Amino acid sequence: LVWWCPCSCSALTSVQGIMGTSPKMGRKHIQRINNNWIWHCCGAFQGFSPAALTAFPLAALGGCRGSEQAAQCPGAVAVQKRIDCHPQPGASQEACEARGCVWCSAGASNAPWCFFPEDSPYGYARSGSRSQLILSPSVCHRWDSPLVDLFFSNQFLEITTTVPSTSVYGFGEHEHPTFKHNMDFVTYGMYARDQAPTSFANLYGVHPFYMCVEPDSNAHGVLLLNSNAQDVTLSPNPSLTFRTIGGILDFYLFMGPTPENVVQQYTEAIGRPHMPAYWSLGFQLSRWGYNSLDVLKATVDRMKHYDIPYDVQHYDIDYMERRLDFTYDKVNFAGLPEFMKELKKNGKHNVVILDPFVTKDEEPGTYRPYELGQEMGVWVNNSDGVTPAVGQAWPPGYSVFPDFTNPRTVEWWTTLCLEFKDVLDYDGIWIDMNEPSNFMRGQIPGCADTEINNPPYTPSITDRSLAEKTLCPDSKTYLGDHYNTHSLFGWSQTEPTFNVVQQATGKRAFVLSRSTFVGSGKHGAHWLGDNFSLWKDLRRSIIGILEFNLFGIPYIGADICGFNYNTTYELCLRWMQLGSFYPFSRNHNSEGNIEQDPAVFGDTFAEISRDTLRIRYSLLPYLYTLFYESHVHGGTVARSLMHEFTSDQETHGIDTAFLWGPAFMIAPVLEEASTVIKNGLEVPSAWKKTYTTVSAPLNKIPLYIRGGYILPQQAPATTTTESRLNPFGLIIALDEEGQASGSLFWDDGDSIGKPGPLV
Repeated sequence: LVWWCPCSCSALTSVQGIMGTSPKMGRKHIQRINNNWIWHCCGAFQGFSPAALTAFPLAALGGCRGSEQAAQCPGAVAVQKRIDCHPQPGASQEACEARGCVWCSAGASNAPWCFFPEDSPYGYARSGSRSQLILSPSVCHRWDSPLVDLFFSNQFLEITTTVPSTSVYGFGEHEHPTFKHNMDFVTYGMYARDQAPTSFANLYGVHPFYMCVEPDSNAHGVLLLNSNAQDVTLSPNPSLTFRTIGGILDFYLFMGPTPENVVQQYTEAIGRPHMPAYWSLGFQLSRWGYNSLDVLKATVDRMKHYDIPYDVQHYDIDYMERRLDFTYDKVNFAGLPEFMKELKKNGKHNVVILDPFVTKDEEPGTYRPYELGQEMGVWVNNSDGVTPAVGQAWPPGYSVFPDFTNPRTVEWWTTLCLEFKDVLDYDGIWIDMNEPSNFMRGQIPGCADTEINNPPYTPSITDRSLAEKTLCPDSKTYLGDHYNTHSLFGWSQTEPTFNVVQQATGKRAFVLSRSTFVGSGKHGAHWLGDNFSLWKDLRRSIIGILEFNLFGIPYIGADICGFNYNTTYELCLRWMQLGSFYPFSRNHNSEGNIEQDPAVFGDTFAEISRDTLRIRYSLLPYLYTLFYESHVHGGTVARSLMHEFTSDQETHGIDTAFLWGPAFMIAPVLEEASTVIKNGLEVPSAWKKTYTTVSAPLNKIPLYIRGGYILPQQAPATTTTESRLNPFGLIIALDEEGQASGSLFWDDGDSIGKPGPLV
């Protein structure tokens, strides 16, 4: 347990007792800070402020400090303070009371019916050789409060903390309807899964990080650094209950005091976001379902016909021969190498997809990726630690799965990616399906009925299964059981891919990863996965963009116009307007659906898309500068209004508009058949309207520039290669005192090395 503990007799006593039960715990000592004696457990938080102890106090865990309203059942606590004592399905009064907990269904709403009693004590073990000591000055007021149980047992750890307000943000990866979390007993599971975005389901990545904005407008952040399957329950007390089925409770606090400070401190700890190449800020086009080079060429030609800005072409699995990594279809995509070189000659760039699984069933001597992997021993193995785990995925036959935590696998992957560069002259690599996804429940012949595969408690994840659509938890990786390393798969693949792309191209790497973990932004980008062509997905994409900026992955976007289902004219047009201002801007959809590139819907659609993208391209110097600042100092690129106007409580729930940096606001239309921003988004007087007003006919998107800022701009073109040669300009928006300031970072756009200073 890694935690700062306030000067509380019960807190100090309890923590020492719990620490004594675990052989993994490290050194302990007492440290004095500003006249307070603090028990220090296994490490330190740098820059910790004693005044901030109340932001995340151990002594406040649980919040069951007595009812604020009359109990409706004997022994009940106030509904908003209930802490779930039976978080797994199947709770009953008999099972609840057998745990020593209280059962009450009266007036419960979303609250748990089985919950800890008000006087629930800490329990701990101690040896006869261990003594306990509490030191505090006589003038120190020691705050004690009853604590709900902290569980620290094999395969189940649980701890609860109160938070100072309901303005809580973060935890991922999920899709949900608001940026500011609903605290009405909502539970989020975190376990990487191949799962199309569905409300509250655990999705592709794991980010156990949250930020809380307190009533005095100060903000703090908390990270639980744990890769095991876990969940968190947000309760109206307000409180948070963390549960995980492995690892340790390794908490990190980030003391702000502003939201931007929190993100800066967080990325200082986990790794600053990488600096993207300038070309990667241009518009990008993709589709699973081109199916032939002729169809792709027709798409490129119509984009050119309408002069729609467009920098990057992506190639999904249909470019491969039978969906085999490190191949291309020499029949349907005959001439692909030459086509890619032609695009590069015209100032565009190419990104190829690679999946993590490798078929084992090709004829001997015909498929080098598998044979080299066999020779080098790079696969995830079964529970015996010797035989490769075998599942099913896109390639024909059965597949094996590289273990990217193994240095030999990194060597194998690097070799193959460098060799493939000589076949297809790619500029970036898109790594998909790396949760890892498996089209089976576990591998052949199935998962053994053991506690590691079927733990006593399974967090609130889809299907309540650790093996569904992936490998068995008892599979072996270089760093240990898949039970512990599963959610690290995408993270462990991203860094070696980043390194080999830099090595292959000699330029900054473009790596787009579907699965992410804490720190993934240091080496890669992310998109929000297989979304749907629905208005709710359009709206919720803003929430995803804002959350991943909190997570230290600012190069983030969603599939414009939606991946699943057929889009509509109006939805796709409004999505092109919004998506033109995603940090990562790409139109992409699925096989079997209609084409949806911005040139396919006719003249009017193409012209509106072109005009909106030209605004993006004109502001790329400003966006590039924001990425530089994020890379060097941390912080967000796209941010909520709350980040800039934290003291204004009204901004805490706004997620229908967002900012580029501090100065440029995007307020898209998010409802069908609407030509205004409904409910009237109030714009402060220090903002200057640009291009349009709150009225938003189909050909406009409301955009605003904040008074007091200068935005660098450049005349747009159809590629960034061309636009970088154009003249610069400035947009100057004076504040009420007639002043404005701004900055610009400029370099060659893709060289590797430490960036220079702002100007």
